[in-house]
Parts: sequence; structure tokens; C-alpha cells
Amino acid sequence: MLQVEEALAAVLSAAASARAAPRGVPLHDALGLVLAEEVRAPDPLPPFRASIKDGYAVVSSDGPGEYPVITESRAGNDALGVVVAPGTVAYVTTGGPIPDGADAVVQVEDTEQIPAGADGSKRVKILVRAAEGQDIRNVGCDIEKDSIVLKSGELIGPAEIGLLATVGVTTVKVYLRPTIAVFSTGDELVQPATATLSRGQIRDSNRAMLLAAAVQQKCKVVDLGIAEDTEESLKEHLDAALRSDADIILTSGGVSMGDRDLVKPCLAKMGKIHFEKIRMKPGKPLTFAEITTQDTSKPSKTVLAFGLPGNPVSCMVCFNLFVVPAIRLLSGWSNPHLQRVHVRLSHPLRADLHRTEFHRAVIRWMLNDGSGRPGYVAESTGHQASSRLLSMKSANALLEVPSTGQILAAGTSIQAILISDIISYPSNKPPAASDPPPSHFGPSSKSISTDVPQLSASQNTEVKVAILTVSDTVSSGAGPDRSGPRAVSVVNSSSEKLGGATVVATAVVPDEVDKIKGILVQWSDIDCVNLILTLGGTGFTPRDVTPEATKSIIEKEAPGLIFVMLQESLKITPFAMLSRAMAGIRGSTLIINMPGNPNAVAECMEALLPALKHALKQIKGDKREKHPRHTPHAAAAPVDQWERSFRAASAGSGGGCSCEP
Repeated sequence: MLQVEEALAAVLSAAASARAAPRGVPLHDALGLVLAEEVRAPDPLPPFRASIKDGYAVVSSDGPGEYPVITESRAGNDALGVVVAPGTVAYVTTGGPIPDGADAVVQVEDTEQIPAGADGSKRVKILVRAAEGQDIRNVGCDIEKDSIVLKSGELIGPAEIGLLATVGVTTVKVYLRPTIAVFSTGDELVQPATATLSRGQIRDSNRAMLLAAAVQQKCKVVDLGIAEDTEESLKEHLDAALRSDADIILTSGGVSMGDRDLVKPCLAKMGKIHFEKIRMKPGKPLTFAEITTQDTSKPSKTVLAFGLPGNPVSCMVCFNLFVVPAIRLLSGWSNPHLQRVHVRLSHPLRADLHRTEFHRAVIRWMLNDGSGRPGYVAESTGHQASSRLLSMKSANALLEVPSTGQILAAGTSIQAILISDIISYPSNKPPAASDPPPSHFGPSSKSISTDVPQLSASQNTEVKVAILTVSDTVSSGAGPDRSGPRAVSVVNSSSEKLGGATVVATAVVPDEVDKIKGILVQWSDIDCVNLILTLGGTGFTPRDVTPEATKSIIEKEAPGLIFVMLQESLKITPFAMLSRAMAGIRGSTLIINMPGNPNAVAECMEALLPALKHALKQIKGDKREKHPRHTPHAAAAPVDQWERSFRAASAGSGGGCSCEP
């Protein structure tokens, strides 16, 4: 069973090999396609000195005064044979050629008209002194001759169409979009138009959905209907797909382990299967194969075949994660991956223990994402069963939830894969009362699902913990954040040992000192977080700057904590000695640099737990020492007994406990 990243790499490798050669198309047919060649400008733009404004072409050294208007130069005229000599001016319009001799333009607003003479001659009063070159576009100032206007691999939009027309290109070499053939499989399926269903029948929703999804990707589609659960019917439909000159074949259903799930055997006979299971939820039984056409009347080509799961949500999730990148690569995209953004959860989520889950969600840009700053907020679409197509309704993102088996608290930062447009709130107006805004600092019980253990009021406010992942890779969306969710789960599972700790904020920043410092100061000084754990950026590489950022803002160092973490980590790997981690106190906040490895985070937290609760109490102002020999008496008040022990130790009583005779 492959990981998602491995399966996607196999799909993209096959798509890169199967991509057809580019073709020339008329300019008006190129919109939305990817350019397959470099385009250079045969001429400069503008090809002549042109006026930026309506006004008068002048000799700048003349200065203000009254001058005769010797000619007019309008857009579309060539102004050849006209020379503006000192003491004369020429009227010019926006875009019109600048006559020879003139070296500046004075806009109409800075002139005053003088009545024409008896002979019809025109004069104008120039009111301001013009600087040389004023309001003139020089030859080639917009586009130089032989300069690159568009590069190979660029997506052609309306502006690109305009640029191509500007440089005289009428036929464009592009990559064409693939043709996609779609059919469903299953004896239980009937056409959507079926009015009355017999027992055991369901309407075919997957085929309509996949055809619409392919059209949304601007692909040509071929509808091949429904195949029965027999080898003969499946082969007949696959052959029809190959005859249709399709580049991609999409089937739905028939890829699990039932005795009539025959898509995989058929694909294996006709081509090469790359994989048939992925460690993901939903979509585990996705099958991917290559088929080489055998029609002797046409050049052979490789067709990509996706055996998508029959459950509609699994089918659509797999289409987005694997088919869309394949479509993009076949269409010439240099980077076919779906865009990722970081979002904060509006509600807690429980992660699957064994598989990465792609949780359907609606994300929005909020002026306050719950931390007091703007950001994306994700709201689940509800019950996430793979058969429940309602969970895909309105979803514009898939939340990539790591397989930790833990609960991700509200406010946790997580990666979201965009599958549709993002809908934004137009103002700072909060959502409706039924949709409470996310809060990373003490979420209300309304925002917590009923299967999540509730914290008591004292726990919610006792120890506030924030977790900062420092990583260029995660921040840019090039990779998932595995350390952050692991740290959240470790803190949540150790809440009681930490004195009632709750993760109230998470964030991801690149390896940049200013950005690290900014969020540490925000959490310490404004949000009054008790404990901040930074993850990553403590090694020897040039971009590892977390210790430098931390040291610059802390007021007291805490080297003992780092010593304990180092001892624990050295039991696992000798490379632990390369850590440059810092720990220290700013105000009433303890800040600890931890490794970026998810397992190392858990190991270091386990090593620190015996002392962290007491350390956090001391930072709050509790000066009582943790006396190693003291066992409180049942009859004594704990506060009084601690006070006596502390005073006795301070008075130099030889280290004995104050409750001893």
C-alpha cells in the first residue's frame, strides 16, 4: 500500500511520459491553454516616441510663453516631415507620435488657449516649464525589440492573448487539454432519469459527477454509460474508450475486494497496473494503470486509466488529488500540484490512527481567524462518511489530517488543499449565530463536537500552550506539518501533568528571524500564553535561526531544560548533539525550542514533564520550592506546610523538612 505522495509521483511520472506533442492553434482558440514555445517581440513597443497625454509637444528649453501651433499629431498619424523648432509647438493626442525636434509634452491642463488670428493661425500659451522627456514614451519603453514577451509553460489568459496580438502572433503553439472517457460499473446502477427504483437499484451519480468535474477542468469528455459487472462488458467499455482517442479513462466502482470487482483484473490484462491501494481516507482502493493503444490505423499512444472507488466521496476526492494533477501535466503545466494554504480549525477534529484523512471543508478568509489576526478558517462539512456526497457539497478544500489518532484542537493550524474557489466574508461582520467564529483562546462549548472530552473551566484557563512550527517547507505549502499536530496531541494527553494545559494557538512560519520573533512576542506579551513550544530550525544549516530569534527576545535563559532534552535525545541518536536549542522566559511565558522531528518532540516533552508544571507555577510568581524530602501531613494545610518548608530552607536549617521535630 503506497503513501499518497508515492502514488501521486507515479501518476505524474506516467503523465509526463504520455503527454502529447504541442500543436499550433489559432490565437482565438488559445485561451486557457499552456504555451509550448517562447515568444519574442519582432518590433519595439511603442515603435515611435509617443505622447502620454493630450497636450503640446515643445522644446523644453523654451519655457513658458506664447507659441504658434505649427501642426497636429494624432494617434494614427505618422508625423513624418514635421519638425518642432525652438519657439514653436505641435498639438499631440495621447498615443500620437512626437514630432522631430520636440523633447517634452505639456498637458492641456497647463496651457491656455489664445483666439486664432485673422489668417486662422493658432497660438497657445504654455504656463509651466517642461522637463526634458516629460510625458513621452520612448521607443521600446514598454517592450524592447527581440525581448521575451511570453515564456514556454505560461498559461494563456486574456492579457496573454493581448500580448500575442500586440507582437503579431496569430497562430500559437500550445499543449492541448486531454480527452477524458468516463463510465460507471455496477449491476445495481440505473440511469439518473429512472423515475422508480426497484429493490437493490441506485441511480448512477458518479458518472454525472465525473463528467461535470472533467468539463470544469476544460477537458473534452466522452460519456460511455454504465458497464455491467462482467469481464465482457468491462472490456467492451474499455475498448470503446480507447477507440474514442481518449487520453484518460475514468471508471468508478469495481475496484474493491468483492467477487464482482473486476476492474483491476481487466486493466491488468490490457495494460500495466502501477498501484491498487493507497494509505488514505477516503479512497483507499484507487487503482491506476497505463494502457498502450493497439490500433494499427493510428499511431500508438499511452492512455492513463484510473479505477476510482465506487463510493461517491472517495471517487471525487481521488479525482481531485490524482486526476486533476494528471490533467494539468498533460495540459502542459510545469507545476501540476494543487495549491495548499494554512488554515485554522474552527472545531476540533479527531485524526484517523492508520491513514491520512482528507477531510472535506469550507475555508474562508476571515479578518479575525480567532487569534486576533487575519487568516483562513476551516469549517468541516459535517459527517465524513465516504458514501455521503453531502460532505462534498460546497467544499472548497481538503484538510490533510495526519494519521495520529489524536484530537486536533480548535485553532490548530493545518494544511488545506484547495479544490475550488475560496469564499470570503466581505467585511469584519462575524458569521451568523449558528456558525460561531473560531476562538483559539478558550473555545466555547458550542464549537466543540460532542465526542471530544470537555475541559473544566479551570483547565481551560490554567495553562495556555501555543505551538509554533518553524519550517520553510511547511510554510510554503511544499510539505505537510507533521510536528505541529504531534505536539498538540502530546500536550493534550499530558494536560493534567502540566497543570491543566490546553493548546490555545498554533502557527507555521518560515525560517526567518523577524517572523519567528513577531509571533513569539505576540503570544507572550499580548495573548499571555504560559508555554510556547517552537518546533524545528535548531540545527546547523544556514536557515536554522530559531535559537537566534528566541535568544533575542527572552529575558532569562533556562539551560537546564535544554540539558535534559539533550540527554534524552542522545539516547536515540548521536546527532542530537548538533542541536542549538534555546529555552528561556519572557515576562510570564516559558519558551522552549524543540526539534522538528515528530518523534523527538514526544521524547523531549516526556523528559521535561516532571518539572514543567512546577516551572510554570514559579514563572507565575509561586516562590515555594519543590522540597524533595517533604511529604505533606494529612492534618496540615498544604499551603501552610509549603510555607513552613520554604521558610525553614531559606533560614539555612540544614536542608531538613520544617515538619520534622
